[in-house]
Amino acid sequence: MKAILSHLFEYNVLSKEQAKNVLIGISTGKYSNSEIASFLTIYAMRSITVEELEGFRDAMLELCLSVDLAAYDPIDVCGTGGDGKDTFNISTLSCFVVAGTGQRVAKHGNHGVSSLCGSSTVLEYLGAKFTNDKSYLERKIEQAGVCFLHAPLFHPAMKNVAPIRRELGVKTFFNLLGPMVNPASPRKQLVGVFSLELARLLAYLYQQTNKRFLVLHALDGYDEVSLTGAFKMITAQAEQILTPAHLGLQTLRADDLSGGKTVDDSARIFMNVLNNTATFSQKQAVLANSALALHCANPELSLLDSVEAARESLESGKALRSFKKLVEE
Repeated sequence: MKAILSHLFEYNVLSKEQAKNVLIGISTGKYSNSEIASFLTIYAMRSITVEELEGFRDAMLELCLSVDLAAYDPIDVCGTGGDGKDTFNISTLSCFVVAGTGQRVAKHGNHGVSSLCGSSTVLEYLGAKFTNDKSYLERKIEQAGVCFLHAPLFHPAMKNVAPIRRELGVKTFFNLLGPMVNPASPRKQLVGVFSLELARLLAYLYQQTNKRFLVLHALDGYDEVSLTGAFKMITAQAEQILTPAHLGLQTLRADDLSGGKTVDDSARIFMNVLNNTATFSQKQAVLANSALALHCANPELSLLDSVEAARESLESGKALRSFKKLVEE
């Protein structure tokens, strides 16, 4: 590692193979915590290259405990995190709204590192069970329309580096890797990214795959459709800037999207949304992101029709039933 660090300190970059080998070393306990922390910090201070990100991704996929859910044709709906906005769990809620429409979801998530309450945090608090047992995951995706893949159970690298990430408390390249290394390798993927540069980088990598993808970035810095202003949407076919009006929705204030100060606050908001008793703004934000996921899964469904499909799922209680079936034994 010392040679790699010296190489990077001199403003050099890693090849795809070097990046892959370093992450395999991290996963297998080859390096000390101090070496890993130094390595992560470098990438918090400079941009990551396509080759480096490819190498990191390939290492994690090679070491990953994969699970074949292709028969269910699921979508993953997630953001990279790291936007520093401390919103409530919009992407996680969107999974249940999407599942309520009949589109199955294989959600990949983890505890919050640079935020208070990640998807794993709120779901565990509300009673979800985490496992890598395939039969359990299949049962959940059949009954609830959604299963949850808790990252450390599938990725040795994430498990080994988690305490260091928590101590650092800042976004790292692992934020970028999360959406790219879903153990189920879904063919459909909605991913929100906290910077435009990285949104284009991820879109480029997704274009090298056979996935149907949609990358989102709010121009005011959110890693999801915040409805606080315009947002960028990138697919394999186009890159365009949209506004809340394109979804038939209103512009919101940033304060309306706060996740609260505690996990209990986050969980209360979460259940208010599913029970259709949330604030107007909270509901609109979830509908927006759910709609983009539905549009990603089925591009023939217009944005406005996608919003209405999401609205029907939430208001009819289908999204709530999906959640209840996920957490029940």
